[in-house]
Amino acid sequence: MDLQLLFLFLLINLGCVISELSLRFVFITENHETELPQEISRAIKATEQISPGLLINEDVIQLDRENDEESFSKLCASLSKGVSSIIDLSWSPWEKIEELSSTGLVIVRSLLGSQQMIRGFDEYLESRNATDAAIILESESDVDQALYELLGRSHIRIWVHAGLTRDSAKALKNMRPEPSFYVIVGDNNFVTSTYKRAVKEKLVKRPYRWNLIITDYKTLDPSILVLPAVVLQSDKADCCKLLATKECSCAADMQKKQHILNNLIKYMAESLSRIDSDQIVNIDCDNQQGQMNATKEKLYQIFDEDSLSNETLFYWDEERSGIYHRSHFVLSTYKPESGLQRIASWSADDEYKLLPGVTLEPLKNFFRIGTSAAVPWTLPKYDPETGQPMFTEDGHPIYEGYCIDLIDKIAEAMDFDYEIVTPKTGTFGRRLPNGSWDGIIGDLMTGETDIAIAALTMTAEREEVVDFVAPYFEQTGILIVIRKPIRKTSLFKFMTVLRTEVWLSIVAALLLTGFMIWLLEKYSPYSARNNPDAYPYPCREFTLKESFWFALTSFTPQGGGEAPKALSGRTLVAAYWLFVVLMLATFTANLAAFLTVERMQTPVSSLEQLARQSRINYTVVESSTIHQYFINMKFAEDTLYRVWKEITLNATSDQSQYRVWDYPIREQYGHILLAINASGPVPDAKIGFQQVNEHPEADFAFIHDSAEIKYEITRNCNLTEVGEVFAEQPYAIAVQQGSRLQEDLSRTLLDLQKERFLEQITSKYWNESARQACPDADESEGITLESLGGVFIATLFGLGLAMITLAWEVFYYKRKEKNKVTTIDATLEKKEAFIEKIPKKFEGIVKLKKRNKKSGNIVKNVTIGDHFKPADKGISYISVYPKNSDYRP
Repeated sequence: MDLQLLFLFLLINLGCVISELSLRFVFITENHETELPQEISRAIKATEQISPGLLINEDVIQLDRENDEESFSKLCASLSKGVSSIIDLSWSPWEKIEELSSTGLVIVRSLLGSQQMIRGFDEYLESRNATDAAIILESESDVDQALYELLGRSHIRIWVHAGLTRDSAKALKNMRPEPSFYVIVGDNNFVTSTYKRAVKEKLVKRPYRWNLIITDYKTLDPSILVLPAVVLQSDKADCCKLLATKECSCAADMQKKQHILNNLIKYMAESLSRIDSDQIVNIDCDNQQGQMNATKEKLYQIFDEDSLSNETLFYWDEERSGIYHRSHFVLSTYKPESGLQRIASWSADDEYKLLPGVTLEPLKNFFRIGTSAAVPWTLPKYDPETGQPMFTEDGHPIYEGYCIDLIDKIAEAMDFDYEIVTPKTGTFGRRLPNGSWDGIIGDLMTGETDIAIAALTMTAEREEVVDFVAPYFEQTGILIVIRKPIRKTSLFKFMTVLRTEVWLSIVAALLLTGFMIWLLEKYSPYSARNNPDAYPYPCREFTLKESFWFALTSFTPQGGGEAPKALSGRTLVAAYWLFVVLMLATFTANLAAFLTVERMQTPVSSLEQLARQSRINYTVVESSTIHQYFINMKFAEDTLYRVWKEITLNATSDQSQYRVWDYPIREQYGHILLAINASGPVPDAKIGFQQVNEHPEADFAFIHDSAEIKYEITRNCNLTEVGEVFAEQPYAIAVQQGSRLQEDLSRTLLDLQKERFLEQITSKYWNESARQACPDADESEGITLESLGGVFIATLFGLGLAMITLAWEVFYYKRKEKNKVTTIDATLEKKEAFIEKIPKKFEGIVKLKKRNKKSGNIVKNVTIGDHFKPADKGISYISVYPKNSDYRP
């Protein structure tokens, strides 16, 4: 209320002071602002209506910066008619006006647009360490205003555009490097519609990156905001000061620019009325005499004194020689959970500062990281249920792999957000004939990406256009992969250790030795058989069967048993045993070596062997770095050969030193390249591994990146690597030349190495323990059953033969016993004819025989003691004869 009374008092005094006051203002405006002259006329009329006796004449000079000489001529013509002050409403100071400074001409600058709010928000962006920003304004005129205001004053790289259409949204998406912040400047309706359009075009992706500057006094509807954002708007109290009403209510159609202009002209008229000097002075641009120096100094002093009070509507900026509206800004942050919260409040003549106790969360940097598909570095991620590739909400594929894990860890350590970008053309990057690059390197050069983290090798050519960070992966290179040879398995593989003729010789030696033992035992006079008196104890009888058994069991660890007694037999056995020991040792050693070499056997073991042979075909991926490596090596061989030939043919000294039988440089790479071309390079690594897998005879090899080959071997049990890695090169992270990220990334990688993180992800993707799941993973630990199964079969065969023999023995025994009983019965019948002739003293014996025969109880044995007792059934009879009797039946 006091402020309104004070303002009313000033207006009453102004009306008294400027009674019968005549002024002439010359306005300088931009020729693009076609409506501004009419707004100036309306402001002058409004001032004259509230100030009786005040007469203001105006002249508007529309500045054409492309033809400023003509504009300056118009200005001089207007000044020659008289001028009280020049009010410069252009977007930036006009250098031609500075030429009139020696005349003491009163020149006052002012701004009517959104320049003050843009400059205030620029201070906020600088406090957030912003490097670039995209500004969207309502019209082309607003774009020019913003550019003139920020160029030369802001440290932020800016991109401005009028409105947001589908084309401009596409341009924003493709802008590289991508802006750190987006700013929409305009009235509430424009800001609301533009933000909704940005959401529809999927530009709003990160919190606090979209900032809204509302130039009118309407309140923003926070429900339109989909992510945390920052909002800058003017304090509604400024509206009340501009309207100078007791009951302040800003109408929806309140013309802020018109009211600022009205109050500006009022203030200029009031200030000039306070000076005791001529109000209108004619100025001659060609004869500058300093007519208005005194007026200028007094007027500027009035402006400066009035600015000391913070309650005035305008303030004086001596540095820019201007009177500007004392706008008050309110900066708020929006969060979905808490809504709009005020974080800062300051005026146009003050510096940006946060409210006491308010701290802002640090914003994460955002980088576009380039990578290219490579196994296992960067792989498309598949849905475990459907098996289909997975995509983000924006339709971008989702990746996984070594590089993705490394990117996640680096982003966590350096605290930044990122987006994975794959090159539109090429893969890792190669120089094109026109000198440009494609792939990851090309994206870095053009600013499409900020960092490249992929299976990217460091080369001298690439280091000329990008900067590399310290390598993150151990030396990788080129390796050869083939299919494991499918060995011909046999249950009687142990029999193949010795050739057939050797086995037949062993059998012949066994049979001959058995026969000779029997022969010597039979005819030697000193054998146990022919000389029993020399051996009072029971001795082994070497029948023909027993001799063969002795010869056979001599091959066993327990030996053949008791040896012959004769010297000739022992001599033969000793020689035979020596033969057995040597044969067993030879068989054991050869069996171990045979099975071991069989597991270790591979068709080739190095690149040199692969180049010298012709059975195994091999190939590479077409136009890959490996393919280029062999091309370059062949070129080097040809170049060295040509140089060597020129030296030898053109030598002026003694040529004997060049006389060599062989060319000193091997020409293997030429042969390798010819073989590759004959087999035909494959389009990608997947087909290369597939072709290797389709050759079970191990007659096809694939030469490729060693890291990918080792990864594939852990997943495919049929594959195996050949030889050592050659042409080693490191994998490293690349950044743009001169990027400040190089040092930060190097430091982060060193920290990750200390934490052994790189080793962890290496073991994750090259998991040697997964190899143990292969069926042949235990071959190095022992011999499989397939190789020695014949031993068990032979044992089972022996068991079966023993059971068959047992059955034959039982059958033969029973048949023999049956024949024996029949013979005894026939003998008894013959003996009955002599019973009657037997003396009476033998009748008991005869009766006993008859009784046993009638009862059918024939007993073989009887226990003799005090009385007779049957031992078992089946005893035929017992013959008991008197002692010293000559009777025999």
